[in-house]
Amino acid sequence: MALKLTDYRTEVHNNWCPGCGDFGILSAIQMALQELQIPPHKAAVFSGIGCSGKTPHYINAYGIHTLHGRGLAFAEGAKLANPELEVILTAGDGDSLGIGGNHTLHAGRRNIDLTVIVHDNFVYGLTKGQAAPTLGLGVKTKGLAKPNIQQDLNPIMLALVAGYTFVARGYAFDTRHLKEIIKKGIQHKGSAFINVLQPCPTYDDIHTKEWYAGEDRATNAGKAIPRIYKLEETGYDPLVHKDDEGEVLQKITQAMVKSSEWGDKIPIGVFYQNPFVPTFEERIAETRIPVYLKKPPVKLAIHNDNGDPAVDLTPLFDRFAV
Repeated sequence: MALKLTDYRTEVHNNWCPGCGDFGILSAIQMALQELQIPPHKAAVFSGIGCSGKTPHYINAYGIHTLHGRGLAFAEGAKLANPELEVILTAGDGDSLGIGGNHTLHAGRRNIDLTVIVHDNFVYGLTKGQAAPTLGLGVKTKGLAKPNIQQDLNPIMLALVAGYTFVARGYAFDTRHLKEIIKKGIQHKGSAFINVLQPCPTYDDIHTKEWYAGEDRATNAGKAIPRIYKLEETGYDPLVHKDDEGEVLQKITQAMVKSSEWGDKIPIGVFYQNPFVPTFEERIAETRIPVYLKKPPVKLAIHNDNGDPAVDLTPLFDRFAV
């Protein structure tokens, strides 16, 4: 029997602020799982701390609400223990690029087969609107007493440099487009990084839904000029078509140039995809544990029929005994 969208919803009360972009991200994830027909028991959604941290509570799958900045470490562990599990991390810009920036960086170079979704609203929404790592220098949102005095970072460039093999950006209020990006990220074999522009109606009065729609710069005829545009509608090709260093460099450079567009024009879509890089799981099987993919940790017995541990750790304890 085909799974329905309602199969991915829970009855947990949702207490995000009205108008929050998190609603669009949540819907996009649920729609992606449903359209890919991934059984709830085959999916695990991880999160850290922040407004985005509540996302697993609202998705009918395995949900793991972890520590601030550490959601990706938990997600990597789960994926390596059970490679058959579809693992998704939802994390705020502060959670993933601030306190958890080290995990975000190193997950890219490992190329573990999981999907990272960053809720990017430029502020720490749960803790009353402080500047997040993506807020621009000199920008003052209503949650700040004074303009931001730190330089912002570019999540797309960071992901490209870190080694993610699928790098994309979506917009929370274009849910169907975001859903397609998430589907592609899940289907990609390797590390997928999806930065989602997500208006915060409570603490960010600059990057609003109206701002993205260009309603602040209407033409003489009164028609808004949207800032958001889709890369695929311009003929942009993010895919690395052959395992060649020259083409890889050209595609990464192309993605970096596009990612630097901001303000008047903001591209969304897939910036870069390289299907030729071996995953971390494949490297484990090739160089360390040949049976890893057939017998990952989740399939190993931890006790025998009598309930006794399957592994005798006595020699290890003896070695380190004082």
